[in-house]
Amino acid sequence: MSFLSRRTKFYFLSFLKHDFKASITVFFVALPLCLGIALASNAPVVSGLLAGIIGGLVVTLFSNSNLSVSGPAAGLTAICAAAITKFDALEIFYLSVAVAGLIQFLLGLLKLGGFTHFIPASVIKGMLSAIGIILISKQIPPLIGYDKPEFWTNELFNIITLNHAFRNVHDLYEHTSSGAIIITTFSLLFLIGWKKYLAQKLSFLPASFLVVLLSIFISLFLKTYLPSYQLAPSQFVSIPIDIFSSIKFPDISLLFSNAAIWQTGVIICFVASLETLLSLAAIDKLDPYNRISSQNKELMAQGTGNLVSGLLGGLPITAVIVRSSANAEAKAKTKLSAFFHGVWILIAISIAVPLINMIPYCVLAVILLRTGYNLVKPQMIKSIYKQGREQFFPFIITVIAILFTDLLIGVLIGIVHAIYYSVKHTYLAGFTLTQKKEGHHDHFTITLAMNVSFLSKKRFIEML
Repeated sequence: MSFLSRRTKFYFLSFLKHDFKASITVFFVALPLCLGIALASNAPVVSGLLAGIIGGLVVTLFSNSNLSVSGPAAGLTAICAAAITKFDALEIFYLSVAVAGLIQFLLGLLKLGGFTHFIPASVIKGMLSAIGIILISKQIPPLIGYDKPEFWTNELFNIITLNHAFRNVHDLYEHTSSGAIIITTFSLLFLIGWKKYLAQKLSFLPASFLVVLLSIFISLFLKTYLPSYQLAPSQFVSIPIDIFSSIKFPDISLLFSNAAIWQTGVIICFVASLETLLSLAAIDKLDPYNRISSQNKELMAQGTGNLVSGLLGGLPITAVIVRSSANAEAKAKTKLSAFFHGVWILIAISIAVPLINMIPYCVLAVILLRTGYNLVKPQMIKSIYKQGREQFFPFIITVIAILFTDLLIGVLIGIVHAIYYSVKHTYLAGFTLTQKKEGHHDHFTITLAMNVSFLSKKRFIEML
C-alpha cells in the first residue's frame, strides 16, 4: 500500500507541476487538427473529435508511453477519403476502422510490433512524402472558399488542360470566396512570421490555436465592417449542439458480407501501425528521462482505441508526432497530460460548441497545409538525393507509385525496388578481383566479402 500511495502522490504532484499545463497546450494543438483532419477525410467533424477524445481517454490507459499523444492522423486522410467515397455509407467505413483496431491488437498480442524495422527508410520517407502531397492538394478548395464538389475533375483540371479554360476560370471565380482568400492569406503570413520571429521566444504558445483565434477575429471583422466579404454559413465548422445524438453505430452484420471492409481495414492497420511506431521511436528520443516504450503494448493500446473509435463512429487513431512533440516541449512528465487533453476536448464539445462553430474551414486547411509541407520538406528530399541512387530511386518510385495507384500498392512497389537494389549491391559486393603484373606473369588476387552468398556464384564461376 505504501508503494501505491507513493506512486499516487508522484502522479498527483507531477500533474499539478507539469502535466496540467502540458495537457492544455496539447489540447489547443489537437482541437484544430481533429477538425481539420475530419475535413480532409471527407468525414463529419464529429468523427475527428471522437477520435481525439478516444485517443486521450482510451489509448492512454493501455499505453505505457509517457509522452506519446494519440488522435486522428493526417497520414490517413487520403485513405479515409477514398474509403468513404467507395463505401455507400459511413457506417461501413467505421466498421473498417474497427477491423483495423482488431488486427492491430492481435499484432501486439503476437509480439509482431517490430515489423516496421523490415521496411527500408527510403520507402517510409517516400510514403510520408506522398501523403504530404495528397494532403496539400486536398486543401486547395477550402483555402479559396470553393463551395462546389468535384473540384479536381472539373474546374482546376480543365484549366490545366485548357479544356474550355475561359469558361471554367469564370466558374472558378464565381464559386470562390474573397473572404476565405483574405483569411487564408493572413493566416499563412501569421504562421510564417511566427515560425521565423516568435516560435523560439514563445514556445509555450501553440501556433495552431493562435492562428485559429486570428481567423475568428478576421471573420467577425469582415462580417461587421465589410459584409460583402463575409463568409457564408457553409464555410464555418458545423457541429450540432447535441453532438452525442449524431453518433452513428456501425451495423456489425455487414462485417462478413463485404470483403472491402476487411481490405480497407488491413490498409488502415498497416499505415496506422507504421505511423504509430515511427512516432513512438521519435518521441522516445525526446524524452529527457530516456524511457523506452514497448512497441507491442503500444500496438495493443492503439488497437483498442481504433476498435472503440470504429464502433462509436470515429476516425482511425495513431500516435501523432505533432501532438507528442508539443507535449514534450510543454515539459509533460507522465501520461496524465495525454489523458487530460482528451478530457478537455470532451468538455469543449459539451459546453463550447457555439465557439467551435465560429472557426472557418479555410484556417483548418492552412493548418493542414503546414502539416503536409512538414511531411514533404524540400530539405528532406535533397538529403535523400545526396545519399545516392540506392536511396533516392526507391524513395521517388514509392512517391510516384502511391500517387498513381494507392498507398498499399505504392509501398509494396517501393519495397520491391529497394530489395532489387539490395540484391544488386550484394551481388556486386561478393568479392573483388585485383590484377598485378610481376615480370612476365599476371598475378590475380581474389578478396572475398565477410559473407558470400549464392548470389555471387554466377559471377564467381564466370570470373574463374
